[in-house]
Amino acid sequence: MLSFASVFSLVLVTAAIGVQAETHTVHFTNNCGFGTPTLIQGGRVLSTGGDFTSNGPLTAAIAYLQTGSCGFNGEGCTLVETTLVNPTSPGSGSSTDLSLIPPHAFSVTSGFGYFNGCNGAGADCTNANCPTAFHNSNDNSVQVACQADNVNLAITFCD
Repeated sequence: MLSFASVFSLVLVTAAIGVQAETHTVHFTNNCGFGTPTLIQGGRVLSTGGDFTSNGPLTAAIAYLQTGSCGFNGEGCTLVETTLVNPTSPGSGSSTDLSLIPPHAFSVTSGFGYFNGCNGAGADCTNANCPTAFHNSNDNSVQVACQADNVNLAITFCD
């Protein structure tokens, strides 16, 4: 049988864990006047323009502006790739990048920036030659990392 002190301690630990639950929000701004912001993870559409909040890590998600000419996985369009996760060791946190690796191609000006941590860290792509995007799988220097807990991501099109 548990004592009052044991039950009280368990309640405190449970409350502390609940307060520290991991969450991440992806926010879209579409200044293009056309298209639908799209967020996909594992073949599932998570958002078509509204804020999406994950209760836990958001891993291997992609985002793009569906202009009518993009494939389901953003083929033919500028792609934002992201993993938002609280770091468990140095260098193991969030990472986001822009991709123009074929079959992806420049479609509209696209950019991203972290908020609620790592503010100011991000990248923009304004043309097909943008140096801040992957053009081949070896362009690892274009990944933008963030080592803050519960960081959020703002994605903007046509800004």
